[in-house]
Parts: sequence; C-alpha cells; structure tokens
Amino acid sequence: MAIYITSDCINCGACEPECPNTAIYEAGAPWELAGTKYEDNTSPGGFKGEFFSAEYYFIVPDKCTECKGFHDEPQCAAVCPVDCCLPDPNNVEDEASLLKKKDYLDSIDQIRLRT
Repeated sequence: MAIYITSDCINCGACEPECPNTAIYEAGAPWELAGTKYEDNTSPGGFKGEFFSAEYYFIVPDKCTECKGFHDEPQCAAVCPVDCCLPDPNNVEDEASLLKKKDYLDSIDQIRLRT
C-alpha cells in the first residue's frame, strides 16, 4: 500500500529527500511521472483517493513503493517528527506489486538517462 501524508504535516520537509522514488512533493507543487507533469489528483496508475495537497507535503501513490527494494521500512515515516506518514488504506498493494512498481520506475529513470 502506498503511504500518505495526513493534514497533521508541519511542512518541515524532512521526508522529501529521503524518498528513493521522488514520490514526495511540497504543498501545491506540480508532480511528474514518465515525463508528464500533473498539478492535481490525476492518477495514471488508477489509484484512488485524494493525495494532492496545496497545504502540506503529499505523496504520489503512483510513485510510492513504501521503499521496498531500497529499505526495510518507509523512510518518510522513519524521519517524520509528527508521525503523519501513514499507510494509505485507499491504496493497498502487496509486496510483489510494490516491487513491480519499483522496477517500472527504475526503467523510466534509465530511459530518461539515455535521452
């Protein structure tokens, strides 16, 4: 399941640099996936719920792998001083799906590096 950031976020920014998938964005920031920019809750991967926030940091579920394949636990949750990075009950995924998503994101990065 993807992680999401609750409205308790204090906008400290500790989580953003810890994300190996660049899935975390500051409040209101446009986000990108596979070279396409978005400015809202658009989810090319079909994820449900509202994740975009103009008030606090947010995590794009299409890019969140809960740090599977990188770390033993989600790094955003590990560094969050107010414990507002939580499992998203609207976007439940098993470990195999998360690792498949990681591989997809890695392949996008490799293609981008070659161009």
